[in-house]
This record gives sequence, C-alpha cells and structure tokens, in this order.
Amino acid sequence: MPASVFDYRFWLLAAVFCLAIAGCFRPQMNAEQDRPELLFVIDITGSMNVRDYGVEGNLHSRLDEVRLKLKQTLARLPCGSRAGLAVFSERRSFLLLEPVEVCENFAPLSATLDELDWRMAWEGDSYITKGLESGLEIADSLGVSLVFLSDGHEAPPLPAAQSEIGHMMLQGEAQVRAQTLNTQTAAAREGASEKMAGLIVGVGGRNPSPIPKFDETGHQTGFFGADEVEQENRSGPPPADASSREGWHARNAPFGASAATGNEHLSSLKESHLRTLATAHGMTYATLGGSGALTESIISNAKKHKVLSPIQLAPYLAGLAWVLLIVFYLSAYLINRTAGARRRLHPAANFSRRRGKPVSFTSLRRFH
Repeated sequence: MPASVFDYRFWLLAAVFCLAIAGCFRPQMNAEQDRPELLFVIDITGSMNVRDYGVEGNLHSRLDEVRLKLKQTLARLPCGSRAGLAVFSERRSFLLLEPVEVCENFAPLSATLDELDWRMAWEGDSYITKGLESGLEIADSLGVSLVFLSDGHEAPPLPAAQSEIGHMMLQGEAQVRAQTLNTQTAAAREGASEKMAGLIVGVGGRNPSPIPKFDETGHQTGFFGADEVEQENRSGPPPADASSREGWHARNAPFGASAATGNEHLSSLKESHLRTLATAHGMTYATLGGSGALTESIISNAKKHKVLSPIQLAPYLAGLAWVLLIVFYLSAYLINRTAGARRRLHPAANFSRRRGKPVSFTSLRRFH
C-alpha cells in the first residue's frame, strides 16, 4: 500500500473532492419553518402621484417608489412566504391577486406591481380610514396579515371632530381606546387585535409638495391649485376655533362665512394620522425606508404559517470544502517551514543525506 495513503493530507484532499462532487448534485433537506402570509394593499389615489422621491432633477412618484420597494421586498422574503396584492381607492380596497407563494410566483407578482397605475382608481376620493378597514376585512377573510401602504392623505379632509379624536389618541392612546371601545369585552378586543395584526407603511416626504393634475389621456397638465380641492370638510360639528372666524353664527354659519383656506392642494406624509389608525386597529407603523428594513418590519409583524421549506446543502458543503483546503495548505506551509528551519540548523546532516551517506556523530564533530 502506498505510503501516501497514510498521510493525513491525502485524506484531506479526498474529503474535498467528495464534498465537491456531492455539491454538484445540489442536495437539500426539508425543515419546518415559519413563513409570513401577507396582503399588500397599495394606495393608488391622486396624492400618490406626488414626486418626492429621488434626487433633485430626477424625482419619481410615491407610487413608483412603492412599486420598486415592494419588488425588492418580495425578492427578500424567504421561499414559502405567501403574498397577495390589492389596491385602495375612494373608500375601499380591491383584491387583485390572492396570496401565492412568492418564489414560484415572483414573475406574476412583479409584473402586477409594474402595471399598477393611478388610472386604475375608480373614484377621486381618498377615505384612508375606510380603505384601511376594507383592507383588514379582506386580509381577515384570507387569513393573512395586512400591509397597508399609503401617504395618509385624506380627500376630502377629515371632519374636525374626527381630527380632534385622532389628536386625543396620540396624547392618550389607552384612555381614548377605553372610552371608544367600552362596549367590547377584553376578550373581544384581544381577538380583534389578533385578527387585525399587520403593518401600516407611511409613504412620501414630510415637506408639502404639489399634487400633479392630469387630463383624460393621462398627460400632466399642471398641479392642483388651492381653489380646485376641498380645503375643509364641513360635515359634522365645526372645529373648536370656529367661533373666532369671520361671520360665524352658531346656527346659520357654524363654520364661519368665509371660504375655507388651507394646504390640502399640497401633500405630505400624514404620519400622525397613520399612527393613530395603527394604534386604533392594533397594528404597527413604519415608514417606507430601505427594502431590508421594510422586509424585517413586515416579517416581524406578520402572521406566520408552518411550511416544509427546502434547505439547500450545497453552500454548506462548499464551505466545509474550503475549510479543509485551508487546513491542507496551511499544514503544508507549516511542514515546509519547519523542514527549512531544520536544514538551516543542521546543514551537514542535510548535505550528507543528499549524498546518500549515513550521518554519524563523528562526522558531525569533524564537520564542526
């Protein structure tokens, strides 16, 4: 039997070869893992056309940014995850694709995102609160978690009373929830919170920007002016400061006699409003940042289901083969270095061995 068979370096190389061959067959094993189940509801109302993403001179719309980030997020979700798509306009959400496995169906999911357009909206209004509730109902019927992406811009604006309630909730969430939901039992509230679990993702910049205006062919004709949008919702009770307005009369002019003014023709991320909605429905709020952070927020706040997910073993086999190769070359380097040091310490012995003569103690003394 060759002496090399007894050399451990031979077995190191043999192991590397076997690992490389095994990796070529792409072995895998199945393991039970948690995977998220999601329904993405995307706001396609007019304010989502505002261009406040990108760099100056090359800005793109909020809807474009949502499409981009969602495609990146879908690519980051682990195989076995399920995702569906829906759009929001007016006061309800509309289901486009029921949840499907993201890896096998990435192409149709990505293609559907590419085709999303503001012209798919069936009305010009934007009742965010009602759209969120509609999305929650759809998600609950499908048994998945909701991811609602919106800038929070209500059109027409919220009534004064509802805006004040939202401010109260931000100041004291627990107290207001107890007052407004006092007809529900604790068990019912817990069940509703579990049923409505999910994430609200805020979209848009924090600085007000003009809202583009388009003609019937989809070409931009300018931006909405202050006189082209409703600046105040005058349904319901007037705001607390109404009595200080010009021409105010408790019965005949409860909102004052002058026309409403405001900045509703400009749009920005309505973060406080979206946070209020998230609190009211037991959801989590996040902003549309990088796709990595968005994916982490989605996974951590989503309902999970157990799946037998295949785990590819080839990367692990390749890693082990690299480790063995490093050990092989490192050991060879150390052996050669040690042998060289010995030759430098005993040159006469090395010389005698090269000539094939035995080395004796006498010859070493004679050499020195």
